[in-house]
Amino acid sequence: MSSAVAERMDQTQTPVVHDESAALISIISRAASDPNVDIDKMERLLQMQERILERNARMAFSSALADMQAELPVINERGRIEVRKKDASGERTGAVQQSTSYALWEDINEAIRPFLQKYGFALSFRTGQSSDGRVTVTGILSHRDGHREETTMTLQHDSTGSKNAVQAIGSSTSYGKRYTAIALLNITSRGEDDDGGKAGEPETINLEQLEQLRSLIEEVAADLPKFCAHFKIEALPDLPAARFPDAIRTLEYKRARK
Repeated sequence: MSSAVAERMDQTQTPVVHDESAALISIISRAASDPNVDIDKMERLLQMQERILERNARMAFSSALADMQAELPVINERGRIEVRKKDASGERTGAVQQSTSYALWEDINEAIRPFLQKYGFALSFRTGQSSDGRVTVTGILSHRDGHREETTMTLQHDSTGSKNAVQAIGSSTSYGKRYTAIALLNITSRGEDDDGGKAGEPETINLEQLEQLRSLIEEVAADLPKFCAHFKIEALPDLPAARFPDAIRTLEYKRARK
């Protein structure tokens, strides 16, 4: 096959999205200048143009997101949640029973900002309150060509660590930003190396699984102490990751019976 023929084939196989849109705009322009044009036909042409523009925006969004994700860095998990052991009276002591690391929102935001700008994205958030008083956080990923995607998390107030009401809402909002951003951008994080300090200990559930369990427990009005006793743990964060599916099935069964 000659190079000239191959070149012509490549040209015929190349998408002509922008040419298609320009041609349609030209048709609409000519139709608009014609006093005899049918209004219904004009409306259909305008609707067709809107569909083409929306399709182009979706294609540009998907293409830019795929390119950006290949460059997004892995975020180091510098945040840590610690659960203290209880003494004989049931009070928490100074000894750490279980520790879970997580990526801080500040670290995520700082790491992704240059790549969002490079590929024409903007990440924003909308917060609110659900009918049952829980915090809602919606992450919105917008592209410069007009398309956007969003995801929403509903969270209970994080009152751990003796937080007051304002701090609890702030903590839940930060959590929602962190995980909606992770979901929209498929961000990966990693914990710090503990030099084998936890070798031999079973891996416990992560923060996302913990929040899922908390929300489901609240939804089905499960007795948390009995739930923990059933799984032979002192606190919900102590649940082994291998038992997470069993815990979900237990709560789903309770919801089905309500």
